[in-house]
Amino acid sequence: VPKPCPSRPQDHGRSRLMLFEEENFQGKRAEMSDDCPSLPALGWGSSTVGSFLVRSGAWVCSQYPGYRGFQYLLESDSPAGEYKHVREWGSHAQTGQVQSIRRVQQ
Repeated sequence: VPKPCPSRPQDHGRSRLMLFEEENFQGKRAEMSDDCPSLPALGWGSSTVGSFLVRSGAWVCSQYPGYRGFQYLLESDSPAGEYKHVREWGSHAQTGQVQSIRRVQQ
């Protein structure tokens, strides 16, 4: 089970994101409410994510730790916040490689 991302004083409970190891919300999962500069360092055992469920807010997912590489914007109001497959993340998404995630400040 991945460790939760540490909360920081500026954390606000309005942003919630669930990530899943496999497509269609299957496999290992984790819930986030704060930025994570490195999912592998926090115990996410894979360099990939299969699907996302954005409960609230907007998030930017990055291909590599430190918010580098391809980036994907995921929003709670985009088809109920459900991103079942990599191809739903954006037109250039060709891999499920996600290793850092941060909230979009609103």
